Amino acid sequence: MGLLALGTPLNWEETKPLAEHIRYHGITQFLHTYRRWKDTQGKGLLWGDEIELVVVSFDDEQKRALLSLRQSEILQKLQSVTLDPALEKYKPKQCSSIPTFHPEYGRYMLESTPGAPFTGLPRDLVTVEADMQFRRRIIRSYLKPNELPLTITSWPRLGVTDSSFTDPPTQPDPEGSSSRSQYVGDLLTNPHARFPTLTANIRERRGSLVDIRVPLFIDENTEQPEGTDAPMSNGHATPAKPGPGTPYIHMDAMAFGMGCCCLQITFQAWNLDEARRVYDALVPVAPIMLALTAGSPAFRGYLADVDARWNVIAASVDDRTEEERGLKPLKNDRYRIPKSRYDCVDLYIANDERNRPEYHDTHVPIDEGVRQRLLDNGLDDKLASHIAHLFIRDPLVQFSETIDQDDSASMDHFENIQSTNWQTVRFKPPPVNSPIGWRVEFRPMEIQMTDFENAAFSIFIVLLTRAIISFDLNFYMPISLVDENMQKAQERDAARRNKFFFRRHVFPPDRPSRSYDLASRPVSPPGTDRSSRPTPHGSSSNLRSHVHADADGSQPNGHGHTPAATGSASASASASASASWIFDPHAARHPRDGSNGSSCSSPVEEDPEEVEALTIDEAINGRPDGFPGLMGVVNAYLNSLNVDVSTKCDLRRYLDLIKHRAQGRLVTPATWMREYITSHPKYAKDSVVSEEITYDLAKAVDEVERGVRLAPELLGPDYVGSEATGCKLKS
Repeated sequence: MGLLALGTPLNWEETKPLAEHIRYHGITQFLHTYRRWKDTQGKGLLWGDEIELVVVSFDDEQKRALLSLRQSEILQKLQSVTLDPALEKYKPKQCSSIPTFHPEYGRYMLESTPGAPFTGLPRDLVTVEADMQFRRRIIRSYLKPNELPLTITSWPRLGVTDSSFTDPPTQPDPEGSSSRSQYVGDLLTNPHARFPTLTANIRERRGSLVDIRVPLFIDENTEQPEGTDAPMSNGHATPAKPGPGTPYIHMDAMAFGMGCCCLQITFQAWNLDEARRVYDALVPVAPIMLALTAGSPAFRGYLADVDARWNVIAASVDDRTEEERGLKPLKNDRYRIPKSRYDCVDLYIANDERNRPEYHDTHVPIDEGVRQRLLDNGLDDKLASHIAHLFIRDPLVQFSETIDQDDSASMDHFENIQSTNWQTVRFKPPPVNSPIGWRVEFRPMEIQMTDFENAAFSIFIVLLTRAIISFDLNFYMPISLVDENMQKAQERDAARRNKFFFRRHVFPPDRPSRSYDLASRPVSPPGTDRSSRPTPHGSSSNLRSHVHADADGSQPNGHGHTPAATGSASASASASASASWIFDPHAARHPRDGSNGSSCSSPVEEDPEEVEALTIDEAINGRPDGFPGLMGVVNAYLNSLNVDVSTKCDLRRYLDLIKHRAQGRLVTPATWMREYITSHPKYAKDSVVSEEITYDLAKAVDEVERGVRLAPELLGPDYVGSEATGCKLKS
């Protein structure tokens, strides 16, 4: 989250009459920026991550873990220490700058970003984890002795009614709070005027409280609401959006969605065209990455039958009226709007002949006046339609001091609309009076429990964008299928159970996949048999069968390990610092991996319209029929570079996490936490996540991150945790 403006916020009744003024001047501001930057070359790939976390307060005597509401106090200390030159002596040698820290929606949340952007150079990518660890160390050093920073997506007991879940305690105020929630009060929310105003204006524009529903996980002793009799959730998961008669967990405030943590990556492109190409290519990738990073198995004190947060956030900021939702005929509103402001991308935007009209197969309302104005000012139809679609929305937060602006020197009115369209991928124009160029923000991923995981997913996405540009890849597919994938991605255990639509032929027809070296090199060396590894509680568990199963649920070969990619012996020897416990030198090779590089089958006749349902393993790691998988194109990009073996080995450590999680050999954070909860001695098989279970879970997450609790089913056996000691400066 960027800088927060100061001023006097307007309520909805005051903001509504200004909507057209804000939209008109927002487009004027965009056009000024567009003219300045449309033909300008930037400085090449620069990128940064945003890590969100929660601060948890522990009461060890009572075995309670509570959300600490000291955000303002902690941030004041962090922002002071980062300005102190003395912090330089604690900075790891791999880090180029001192990080920055920012507020977030929840008063228990913090956001950290690198102090300077990373490049796409491999030697820069291998420093990302150290930078993330440095940020965590600084935060940890300025917390109370009973507080810990945890990178988990959703706090399992946020909004419970049987006890307090915050420190200090808070109470809901259904009559006087900005959300009118029956579960959470205003003290949970960042005190800056933007946040309660945003919360209240969403509710007032909608005409009712937000209505958030996720399916309840049904266990043996789960108490189901009257009138429902759902079967146990021991087979395939229910749809991410509960249907009629499906027992669900109810939530009613913006805090339940915007109080979740995520991992976001922003890239600066060389120019406008490159930004648009990267944007389009990442749209179909978003659901796959959501499924792979799923980390939200519980809400409001109950296990959910979903693993990801997306629909929760979408519903938490859904300001559409009954007319816009299609519940009443249009009378007072302009459009029927199929989606919340927080949802999947609706339109591809690249001016590319492969961006075909038939891919836009969903209902997408557009402000035709805005579109025509943009066309008249030189924009092409694809980009004009994208902006015009965003601008069907009303502004939600306006400060009285900034109603009238210098449109040549401000983008505030444009950002008022743009920044409250929270889609899976965001196209970002250059800021005013800044050297920063056109950017793309990748937004679907859930925060991971460790800096190692967060670094791995960041590195993978960065390398994927480089491969997209370098090889002119084509990921286009119908938007309706992307939407369908997004719902599948949230279902329980989606990364192992579900199939996802994806384009089969991604390379240009004149450069088929056989033209590239898609192999993983250097590869991870052989590991030892860890069949008796500990579970989250330190004993054997049915997680073992999960980790040693193929993506389709079948068991591995007779050697006790699942097959893994192999490579040259010399490369394996060089990668001794990057061992992977699932390697078996006697196992069958992946059909694409071998010591001689790519071994794809004969070229496939190109069918540019072909989309197929693939497992996550196939989507990431490829298939023997020539589909390279996203990891295959990343490998091809790395193999095209002149990179030293040591750096490649370091990168392989991170890429192997993605590869093995896609294969189902490593579990997602959601699966790990669900297994921890359901195997806890105090779990009564009733779907309830109690105070004591939450306390132990939070302690376990911290121990896993620091490396003092083994979790090979999540991270492999060779994970090295971050340092537990801090770097607190002397006062």
